[in-house]
Amino acid sequence: MTIPLRALALVAVAVPAVGIAQGEFDECLGRLREAAVAQGVSAATADRVLPTVRQLPRVVEADRSQPEFVETFATYLSRRVTSQRVATGRERLERHRALLSRVSAEHGVPPQVLVALWGLETNFGTVLGNVPVFDSLATLACDGRRGAYFTTEFVNALHIVERGIDERRMIGSWAGAMGQTQFMPSVYLEHAVDADGDGVADLWGSVADAFASAASFLRSLGWERGWRWGREVLLPEGFDYALAGRDRARPLEEWHRLGVTTTDGRPIAALPEKAALLVPAGRRGPAFLVYENFEVLMRWNRSEHFALAIGILSDQIAGGNGLRVPPPNDPPLTREQVAALQKKLNELGFDSGEPDGVLGSATRRAVREWQIRNGLVADGYVDVELLRSLDISLR
Repeated sequence: MTIPLRALALVAVAVPAVGIAQGEFDECLGRLREAAVAQGVSAATADRVLPTVRQLPRVVEADRSQPEFVETFATYLSRRVTSQRVATGRERLERHRALLSRVSAEHGVPPQVLVALWGLETNFGTVLGNVPVFDSLATLACDGRRGAYFTTEFVNALHIVERGIDERRMIGSWAGAMGQTQFMPSVYLEHAVDADGDGVADLWGSVADAFASAASFLRSLGWERGWRWGREVLLPEGFDYALAGRDRARPLEEWHRLGVTTTDGRPIAALPEKAALLVPAGRRGPAFLVYENFEVLMRWNRSEHFALAIGILSDQIAGGNGLRVPPPNDPPLTREQVAALQKKLNELGFDSGEPDGVLGSATRRAVREWQIRNGLVADGYVDVELLRSLDISLR
């Protein structure tokens, strides 16, 4: 799901957090109608769409459910960058070569990156979701936990109908992400492109519109023409892993002096442009130098694993090989274990943020600082060995 760029100034729909009755849901729909009309949606459009909207309890369950285990980088990558997906991506790249070349020339985004995003978001347009968008957005707006946000997106979805999209075609994910690019309605309004000239930006049925829209969005997020996302690199013996992290970017010429090389052993080019070093599976796994375009992918989806998967898949679709250093296949950790780790780090004075069981950059930074303080290899990697060192229960 992409991150919206625009948020309309709407008031959250205030309803009970769980299990609202049908009468309460109907009242909520009334408030959604008022918000939509106040934001310029015609009463005719609102009155045609809203009577068909249904509450979907499974959407609330999906919004509140958390996976039991924290996926390792090895597992994440193996499930998304598969030989089948690479093969299909290469076939689609050739099939749409002329179209992709035109889009790339206009927006500066390489064809293989667009195909990789298409592949990961919707398996090349074959898995668009199965939830009516208005049902999902209304359910989440009326649920109340993130009511203001989903109220905004509900109104945006009505604006999309007024741009010519049949509301019955608006099927997507449980959270309202739509089409072959999985745009939220706000992103559609800002960046959906009618590339095939039929008068409608159709992200469901038009591959041309999907590619052009994705490229337009990436360009707006800051994609730098002529630069790649990053690359796998090799680190010298005795490398200081405390230098890793997206917040520790430094000029390529410094990485050159530190002995970082490409995977075939050539020195990194001594350029002034900055890059950050990532070691998503710790010292035993692959290392990557990532550039500003990696940050652009992070603005599409704020997951380092997602952005790395896009980059790695795009390179292989373009004809590259797999990783030189495969990530270790470590056992997954539970969210409870990660939350306990975060709580322990906070207690020791290493700020890992709210103990939410999510392994994000703040937690890895806190781990790295703890490792430095204790004279360990500061790769910021969380595994069973680290939990044992901090007396975190493994049961």
